[in-house]
Amino acid sequence: MENQEKTVEVLNDLIEINNDRADGFDKAASDLSEENIDLKVTFDKLSSDSRTNVTELAGLVGRNGENPDTGNTVLGTLHRAWIDIKASFGGDDRHSILAECERGEDAIKKAYKDALQENDLGENVRSVLLKQQDAINISHDAIKALRDAHKAL
Repeated sequence: MENQEKTVEVLNDLIEINNDRADGFDKAASDLSEENIDLKVTFDKLSSDSRTNVTELAGLVGRNGENPDTGNTVLGTLHRAWIDIKASFGGDDRHSILAECERGEDAIKKAYKDALQENDLGENVRSVLLKQQDAINISHDAIKALRDAHKAL
């Protein structure tokens, strides 16, 4: 029973941070200036990817006999508020946007790394988390490459 409770807790934490990620990319996409509108496709895809992750994770929670969380983390909400404040003071250039997105990607990478350190997740759960982690690592690297490419200009 304790393993099942821990598994559900880990899954619900990942649901929340994926909700944060999706909302963060939605916010970033909606706030883009005309000169950065090319990032919208990337941000929309990453938001969609996180919503797909949430659906998969919620299914795993349900298979463990529990109801999945549907909210966000406090830190994610604060991060989006910080982005709003920063943008209001002129921090909406391409490099700043991508740096904030990378910071969010760092947070979700850490969450998955921490989750996968749990020993009693079960092979099915671990398999889903590893697949999602791989996609998140690729996305993180893509955001970082976009940020670094702009920084070099």
